[in-house]
Amino acid sequence: MNHSYLVALTGSGTTVPPELGVVRRLVRRGHRVTVLAEEGLAEAVAATGARLRPRAGAGFARETADEIDAGRPDLVLASCFAFGAMVAAQACDVPFSVLMPGIYPLPVEGGPPPGTGFGRARGPIGRLRDRIVGTLVQRRWDEELLPQLNALRADFGLERLAHYQDQVRLARRQLVLSSAAFDFPGQAPDGVRWVGPILDEPDWVDKAAWTQADGGEPLVLVALSTTFQRQIDCLQRIADALALLPVRGVITTGPAIDPERIHAPANVTVVRVASHRELMRHASLVITHGGHGTLMQAFAADLPVVVLPHGRDTADNAARVRAHRAGIVLPRTATPQRIARAVRRVLRTPAHYRAAAELGRAIRRDARGEALLHEIEPAADHQDTVGEHIFSVRELES
Repeated sequence: MNHSYLVALTGSGTTVPPELGVVRRLVRRGHRVTVLAEEGLAEAVAATGARLRPRAGAGFARETADEIDAGRPDLVLASCFAFGAMVAAQACDVPFSVLMPGIYPLPVEGGPPPGTGFGRARGPIGRLRDRIVGTLVQRRWDEELLPQLNALRADFGLERLAHYQDQVRLARRQLVLSSAAFDFPGQAPDGVRWVGPILDEPDWVDKAAWTQADGGEPLVLVALSTTFQRQIDCLQRIADALALLPVRGVITTGPAIDPERIHAPANVTVVRVASHRELMRHASLVITHGGHGTLMQAFAADLPVVVLPHGRDTADNAARVRAHRAGIVLPRTATPQRIARAVRRVLRTPAHYRAAAELGRAIRRDARGEALLHEIEPAADHQDTVGEHIFSVRELES
């Protein structure tokens, strides 16, 4: 049976490819999908087979309500911070679920406060640290988001909320597009489901931008953010570090950075975009800012990482990399010499490869599973479904 979905997306950065991966899977199942997003995503949405409803205003609420009135979707899927879409769906009495393309971003009992980069608490002092810092973080987010959120809810005739995350927790499901094996354990609220990562590559990836060259030296892939995060200096220091090592390097700068800004040594190639999946088939190591998508792809390919966190959720992701011993974490200001030492250490440490491979097995299992569709489709739609098998580098070459 075909169903109708309205998907409300925020922004145009690294969260979009996995969210559009959800859209693509629904379209492949024969469902009608409308995506409410900015006009700049028109081509990417069209590639999924869904219909784009351009978002003209700064908020989602009124446009979501209008689209609900016009199409009466069976379910609204909203980005984690598309609060307006959630409010409109609740006011229009349409069920909504929230897409979370990364680790679970809200406070969890027994877990470290989100956004701090903390590891798991050890002992009473660590737990006290988490309670105090968690309270301060909660207060800061509430001060920033709650007044506008409650004003919007009042406009739609809804009651006030005590905390900003209460809006998210009103969802039918909170769908974490990640593997629970990577995240820290904790007592998650009801309705939270880890449904596996979406490993789809962005539609703008140029699969012909890089080809395997002759040479027996280890290949190191450098992949920082696809959006601008003042990463040019960091990319240059990584290039300088690779010049000190007997390796081959490939740096993908992303759409936001001109490759000509990086002065590459002879053993390093710099391109704007290339298929990370293809590069990882040949790579021995990934250097990254710690974006969730890059980490999932690296571990799915059984590759350890060197992480230089750049803000947003990357410090939290780095804490999990450190806890799993699947690589080394450095400050983003690390010198070329320090970066070179970390790369050399990872390449020479089998334990990092074993840890990455252990994560990789769980990530591939979760990515090819049906958990996502089970949560957003009626149960009757799941007879005789077969997930796409995602192979690791080692499986492909065996």
